[in-house]
Amino acid sequence: MSIRLSLYTLLCVLGISIGQLLFKKAATTLPATLSPFGLLQNRWLMAALVLYGVTTLGWVWILRNAPLHLAYPFMGLAFLIVPILAWLLLGEPIGWQTLAGGALILAGVALASNNG
Repeated sequence: MSIRLSLYTLLCVLGISIGQLLFKKAATTLPATLSPFGLLQNRWLMAALVLYGVTTLGWVWILRNAPLHLAYPFMGLAFLIVPILAWLLLGEPIGWQTLAGGALILAGVALASNNG
């Protein structure tokens, strides 16, 4: 994969990761009784859905230009990005196991992405 395509893929994964945080914020602001109108009024949820829509279109473009076996391992980075962003932005705890697992995922992505 080219460097440019790799950067677009990382940007897509970052967008999906941020979308997860937006979904978390949406979940914490939902009323006890859910209604379609209440869901439509939840700005966090709407932002998450828009971001997911945009990143899905980006992912389709990436797959048009890169083999799936090279692009898909990058999605594993979300397992590291999401907990780190949740720690930084939402104050959620993060343990050494998450960081160690993330380091292993980084190594796996580097290994898999060089197979092309």
